[in-house]
Amino acid sequence: MKLTALVKKEAHDILGNRIFLLVVLVQLLIILGTFGLAISTALVNDPDVIDSYGVNSAFKVGLSEDLNQSTLVDDLEAQKLQLEYFNTTLEAKKFLGTDLVAVIGMSPQGEVQVELDTSNVFYPVASTKISKAVDTFQIQRSLQSLELSEEQINAIQEPVKLRVVNLEEDEAVNIALDSPYFVEVMYGFIVPFILLLPFFMASNLVTDSIVGEKERKTFEVLLMAPLSSSTVVMGKIIPILSFSLLQSLAWILLLDLLQVPIFNTILLLLILFFLGLGFIGVGILISILVDSTKEANSAITLILVFATFILFVPLFVKSGMFQVLFNFIPTVLMVKIASSPVINPEIILFLVPTILISILMFMVTVKSFRHERAIRL
Repeated sequence: MKLTALVKKEAHDILGNRIFLLVVLVQLLIILGTFGLAISTALVNDPDVIDSYGVNSAFKVGLSEDLNQSTLVDDLEAQKLQLEYFNTTLEAKKFLGTDLVAVIGMSPQGEVQVELDTSNVFYPVASTKISKAVDTFQIQRSLQSLELSEEQINAIQEPVKLRVVNLEEDEAVNIALDSPYFVEVMYGFIVPFILLLPFFMASNLVTDSIVGEKERKTFEVLLMAPLSSSTVVMGKIIPILSFSLLQSLAWILLLDLLQVPIFNTILLLLILFFLGLGFIGVGILISILVDSTKEANSAITLILVFATFILFVPLFVKSGMFQVLFNFIPTVLMVKIASSPVINPEIILFLVPTILISILMFMVTVKSFRHERAIRL
């Protein structure tokens, strides 16, 4: 009963905090912004997505008239590039960066020369398309120099004809953008970032939990309350942890509405529970040790920087040497769990260090609060 009363009191204080409501709104804007950024980045980096949406007006390529009858033109058109012809490549270069994304010509030695406008937002896709066309043209020209027949050339260029058969289409997962780049960015970074966002953004609530009592001159009243140290710490942690988990669950539902399905929600929330328990425990420990909100905020900021490095750097590093250690990082586990409906049971074992560290952090926090209580009383 005492714990319930303390939890209700802390929850009422949190809900009455206008900054908390503002933080929730800011998180929503961040999520929608990162989702839009992921889509726009995929659009300008994935040729297949560009082709599926028919956005080819941005890919105007200038060529000299003498290339009009070459097989290079066929290869460029196969990449769905818009071609414009000029008397010379020198004349075409005048429009590079305005109407044209690239200019293609032939050197006196018969080599293909390409100049690209790297300031164009679609430059990566244009570069990929032109590279494919030029590679096809050069291979075909090399094969023709060997006096091979058209049938032999086609057999060499397409040794295997891939036929894709879609199975169980009724159970296929619908994703907002059918792009490998989009899927990699969303599940490889943005999803764990979004799910951890409530815990990072709740830092002001964490730092205010104890040091706020000190500044409001109510800390001594809290110390004299007939509550055990563990009950007080739990009363401080439970509301923040509960609200953060509810926000993470809301963001999972929002991602699902945005057609970014999140799998194994219960297991994800379990990871977030222990990760949040450890993080909030550290924040309350700092709040116990310092005497002002300013000091607490400075310390928690350093903790956030360190935690961000530990949690997110492994998502971008591919190292066989450290891969075994990376498997124990909570964000790496979250990526594996959230992105596939089928998970390996050994993932539960990789979660053990996070659980142990979180429990240890809670025990250290309780001990520190008990020590502080003994000194002040």
